[in-house]
Amino acid sequence: MSDEFRELERPSGGRRKDVVLMATVTGFESLTHPTKSELRQFAELFTPLFQASSDEARRQAVAALSQCANVPEAVALFIASQPISVAAPFLASSPCLSDDLLIMVAKTQGLAHARAIVRRENLSPKVIDALVDLRHERRPEKARPVPQADAAATPPVASVKVRPTPAADVETARQAREEVLRQTIKSLANQLARPSSDRLGLLTVTPMQEALLVRFARNRETGLFASTLSDALSASRWLAERILLDISGRQLAVTLVGLGMEPEETVAVLTDLYPQLSAREGIRNRAINLVAELDPVECEERIEAWRKADSYTFPKEGAAPALPAEDAQPMATSPAKRAAARLAGDEHARVVLRQRRG
Repeated sequence: MSDEFRELERPSGGRRKDVVLMATVTGFESLTHPTKSELRQFAELFTPLFQASSDEARRQAVAALSQCANVPEAVALFIASQPISVAAPFLASSPCLSDDLLIMVAKTQGLAHARAIVRRENLSPKVIDALVDLRHERRPEKARPVPQADAAATPPVASVKVRPTPAADVETARQAREEVLRQTIKSLANQLARPSSDRLGLLTVTPMQEALLVRFARNRETGLFASTLSDALSASRWLAERILLDISGRQLAVTLVGLGMEPEETVAVLTDLYPQLSAREGIRNRAINLVAELDPVECEERIEAWRKADSYTFPKEGAAPALPAEDAQPMATSPAKRAAARLAGDEHARVVLRQRRG
């Protein structure tokens, strides 16, 4: 009896092939930099094992290989040519598919494969143009049937003047529709790659605020700098001071990059307020390297998180805590002097802006 149970535990023939296929795929995935010999061996093993395995094992193997960047070209073409129920995840996300291979699969395998290719995150203009042309080739315009009128209502043939549409007009209209569709697909494909100049709906530093921040940083007027930064963030002065207290300069760099400040001005502000960032680090100084490694989108998200927490802490600007005596010393002047300093700063900012525009 025990021998019979042991026999049941052993996988069947089909199941054994599924296990061998998944083991082969798993072993290939573990190779970070496969050699030419390993790539050739995998290509020779994969095709017969894939064909002998069940549909579920095939889908699992394709899903696993869709995240691998080292799949041999012959194996990639073989997988991409499989039925769409198996090849869909590979076509939609595999990083090993070149533009030429994607175009060939879309032209030879049918509309379902082309739709799976469209779901890829980063499509080159070459592939987009090929998909647009392919769509029009597979959906030719159908002539509209001419309705048959009653014989009694049909006018004499001599009185009907047929005005045929010129072929040039039809071709022009087709090209216009193609161009509209091409631009639509390009705009959809570029949604994830927003240009840095597109600041619509984002918190952005104004030219006046940027000039004031550069001036106050150069003169080491940290109190006026914190006031201008809090205005640019539309947040409390306390948040601006907390950002400046980070002596590494990283929080201020994140803030200025997230506000859309010019990189040259950002580096100048950082080196003026944090002299240690002017030290050389490779071929550039530390401030340039710090700004270069920041992602603008992540900086914008970080700023919004800070502002949200600041709004919960200080619903009103007047509720922010007062500075300690030693920090408030530069600001402990008369109202007349503060107004004079503010006017002088505004006038200096206007001069800087005129020089830049000139």
